[in-house]
Amino acid sequence: MAKKMTLAVIAGNRGFFPDHLVAEGRKEVLAVLAAQGYKTVCLTPKDTPFGSVETRPDAHKCADLFKAHADEIDGVLVTLPNFGDERAIADTLRMAGLNVPVLVQAFPDDAKKMGLADRRDSFCGKISACNNLTQYGIKYSLTGLHTVAPGSAAFKADLDWFAAVCRVVRGLKGARIGAIGARPAAFNTVRYSEKILEASGVSVEVIDLGEVMGLMAALDEKAAGVKRRLAKVKEYTCVDGVPEESLMKMAKLATIIDEWMEKNELVASAVQCWTAIEEYVGIVPCTVMSMMSEKLMPSACEVDVTGAVGMYALTLAGGMPAALLDWNNNYGEDPDKCVLFHCSNAPKSCFANMSMSIQDIIGASVGNEKTYGACTGRFTAGPMTYARISTDDENGMVAAYVGEGEMTDDKLDTFGGVGVAMIPNLQGLLRYICVRGFEHHVAVSKVQVAKALTEAMGNYMEWDVYHHGG
Repeated sequence: MAKKMTLAVIAGNRGFFPDHLVAEGRKEVLAVLAAQGYKTVCLTPKDTPFGSVETRPDAHKCADLFKAHADEIDGVLVTLPNFGDERAIADTLRMAGLNVPVLVQAFPDDAKKMGLADRRDSFCGKISACNNLTQYGIKYSLTGLHTVAPGSAAFKADLDWFAAVCRVVRGLKGARIGAIGARPAAFNTVRYSEKILEASGVSVEVIDLGEVMGLMAALDEKAAGVKRRLAKVKEYTCVDGVPEESLMKMAKLATIIDEWMEKNELVASAVQCWTAIEEYVGIVPCTVMSMMSEKLMPSACEVDVTGAVGMYALTLAGGMPAALLDWNNNYGEDPDKCVLFHCSNAPKSCFANMSMSIQDIIGASVGNEKTYGACTGRFTAGPMTYARISTDDENGMVAAYVGEGEMTDDKLDTFGGVGVAMIPNLQGLLRYICVRGFEHHVAVSKVQVAKALTEAMGNYMEWDVYHHGG
């Protein structure tokens, strides 16, 4: 997530229109991108007139430059200081074959400068450029305003949004998710299709929970790696009253999972969190999972692999940890409020006050002494985005819904990791979830990025995405 984003820049030009606008506009755009912390790949005036793209030879030069930097490029910005040549722009993108998001931006005209020497006509040129991109089958995104000045606050907001789109697309294409253990027998709701995910570039790596438990048993408690992870568990949250034996088991579990995920280049995980690990190891894995999510490596409970994909998409978009929660209870008679809950493994940054405790629900069946490790407390009030990704096996595609709301500070006296959420037209959303047959789990993050998720997953991943309220 700390990687600087690199944007390839195409400065469009058309000879019928003032060349000086292209020379000035290209410099302005590159300066704005640099000031916002972006790296750029762009033709220079030594390569083509004004460093722009107008002719077929220009397109070849630009495409070759982009191909040489393909591993670095996260997205493309097409900037139109004047009308621009729509064919050259489309040819460049086709020949470069980058397969990354594309943002089309057009400069606004000044109503006081509408003579031949200064009129841009980018307003019209943008429509022509988009028409050609559509003909070529190249996906693209648009700025919020049809024409927008590079130095404006509106364009900076466009860049922030587009950067989130690029992070999600780049992260999801080639993402590798770890499935640790088998789906709990009682949870048909988290069934999914590995093959449908694979068709979108999302792979699943599986390990049996029995193998994990066997590797834990073979670990030496005095090993340096185990000691380091034990210290991290104790630093992570208050462990008062938690037996040292339970903390050591958590450290061993973290050691095995961390090493397996690193070896297999995994970005997120979904864990068989009950009840075998409680019965045969004597802990819940919640704190270990919470620590992974806090490090921006989301971990979902109940082997909810597509839930983990949703968490990862949120983490990519906003750069913040994500939690996987249950749509769990109504909140009194308010139709736009509900209780979001889990037992829980939510990351620490989601909480106003987190502590380690027993897992009350599972403890009732296996004994409380076997369920230390749950992260409990109230979620912090504030804005949030929710998202759910699922494989629609009947129709052979990935389906999703996203939206925004807020966690409130409404009074609530209960157990686990919990918060009250306010979502406009919640009843309509719940009806959609039920009619479409989505799972009861939803990923949540404390940042508002629903628009970026919708664009990334709907436009570029070609998933069936419903943006509630969008």
